[in-house]
Amino acid sequence: MSALFTGQLPLVRPGAGSEGGIPKGPSVVALGGGHGLAASLSALRLLTTELTAVVTVADDGGSSGRLRKDFGVLPPGDLRMALAALCDDTDWGRTWRDVMQHRFTSPTGMSGLENHAMGNLLIVTLWELLGDVVDGLRWAGALLGARGQVLPMSRVPLTIEGDVSVAAAGAHGGPARIETIRGQAACAVSGRLEEVRLIPGDAPACPETLSAIELADWVVLGPGSWYTSVLPHLLLPQLRQALTDTPARRCLTMNLTLDTRETTGMSAADHLRAIRRVAPEFMVDAVIADEASVEDRDEFASVAAELGAEVHFDRVRSSGQRSAHDPLRLAGAYHEVFTGGGPSRGGR
Repeated sequence: MSALFTGQLPLVRPGAGSEGGIPKGPSVVALGGGHGLAASLSALRLLTTELTAVVTVADDGGSSGRLRKDFGVLPPGDLRMALAALCDDTDWGRTWRDVMQHRFTSPTGMSGLENHAMGNLLIVTLWELLGDVVDGLRWAGALLGARGQVLPMSRVPLTIEGDVSVAAAGAHGGPARIETIRGQAACAVSGRLEEVRLIPGDAPACPETLSAIELADWVVLGPGSWYTSVLPHLLLPQLRQALTDTPARRCLTMNLTLDTRETTGMSAADHLRAIRRVAPEFMVDAVIADEASVEDRDEFASVAAELGAEVHFDRVRSSGQRSAHDPLRLAGAYHEVFTGGGPSRGGR
């Protein structure tokens, strides 16, 4: 192993954190994957430096899927996106964020690097040199000057398997049949999912993740693809138990767009019922929902109450993109929840 990696593990880039004056804030663990987790992290890093991202490791598509198959590693893509979201709004942070997100393209489209993200290659390189998943992510975070740390939900690559209700073909139709879809990429576009499972179902949770959840002040779940990024955290037995037993308070962040391919026809209340069905013992203190995304607020608030939660309606949507959270607005909503800033706005 190179001598470069024999010294003490750097936790932050020298000089990082000297700009911006971000207070230490509460200890927060945010769980999810992909763009949804990046949205919550972009907001939470404005409130605290004690931030841990816990990321799904079931992706099997694109660059992540290729690296997972070729090298037998965790899919690095969602981990990369979380690291990029924790970069500072400084020249250093913006530059490294863009480096991590850069994708290679060749004029012919035939290169072996085609569509690989630079950050994915960097993370896998660190894993190979260090021989440890968590250490590799910490070194990547130190290089980026990330405000917080990124951890996988498990050190074992996981597979998502889902059941989809398929209408019978033919002129007279007939009863729908259940079709099993395997793989996160396929499940995300397969149609409304009735149930999802993780394979292996008894995979161990990452020990560092369990410790972070136990020591947190707040745990934030969502937003993100409901069945393939949010619910998987409650499907892993050890992780579900940790989320249930933690003394931390729990906040659920709703999606802006509810009617996705995997949640076709589901209302906002149905999203909460899916949480209840997967982990009936899991309770929530607060639910943040965009004020324009929930149609039946009475039903939504009623189901949230079954989870033990108070609903906080707020405007957290970006003005320019209807399906994107605005980091400042979402940070304001989190701050109100974390500090107990009064009753929900626009509620019942």
